[in-house]
Amino acid sequence: MSSDLSLGSVVKSEWIKFRTVRSTVTGVFVMFALTIGLGALIAWATRSHWNSMTQVEQVTFDPVSESLIGIVLSQFAVGVIGTLFITNEYASGSIRTTLAAVPNRMKLVSGKLVVIIASMFVVTEAACFGAFFVGQSIFSGAVPTASISSGGVLRAVFFAGLYLTLLSVLSVALGFIFRHTATCIGFFVTVLMILPLITLAIPESWRVHITKFEPSELGNAMTSVITPSGDLNAWSSLVTLVIYVVVVLAIGATLFQRRDA
Repeated sequence: MSSDLSLGSVVKSEWIKFRTVRSTVTGVFVMFALTIGLGALIAWATRSHWNSMTQVEQVTFDPVSESLIGIVLSQFAVGVIGTLFITNEYASGSIRTTLAAVPNRMKLVSGKLVVIIASMFVVTEAACFGAFFVGQSIFSGAVPTASISSGGVLRAVFFAGLYLTLLSVLSVALGFIFRHTATCIGFFVTVLMILPLITLAIPESWRVHITKFEPSELGNAMTSVITPSGDLNAWSSLVTLVIYVVVVLAIGATLFQRRDA
């Protein structure tokens, strides 16, 4: 390939690599299984125990967030997909071949971003809408349901897919920064899971101002029909998460540009 390779050609090449890697196929399958399967399991459990739930639990029940509960785990699946998209090449040494074919590193970064954003947007939105409709069908006739046309419902389900897509891009950015799979995944898990646990040890007067900016809490606000108490609203949460991703991606792209393969 020549150094003046077009972006379209880079995207095509990266797409072939992305879809033919076993980890991508496995990761997407796991993401669907967790998003839809776990949501369906929780929905069946809720339906089975509805009559034994307290009145407060029934009044505050949210059929949308209940059907989307699977993203609590599937967010780690998309993180692994994005991470391995970058770190597999470093682990195998094929990054040198890739850079020989595409010397323009920013064009290579752009090509990888087009592939990860477009592909993950499609599959995560499909999984989230699938989880929503499966959940509502399970609730139907026994538990209150939500209509996709009701206020805030469509936005919550759509933002659930956006949340997972943004996390996959974040993991790609971490891949450019750390270049090692274990380090990237460890950092990703720390940000989404360990950080919220650490903030529990912070005095409440500080915690209420910090928690709403945590990535996992931003995701919670984005996927809720009604903004949880103390959180940013859904749109502000989306903008904040986008800023996080852009900043980390800028760092990753800069390091990728300056460091040797």
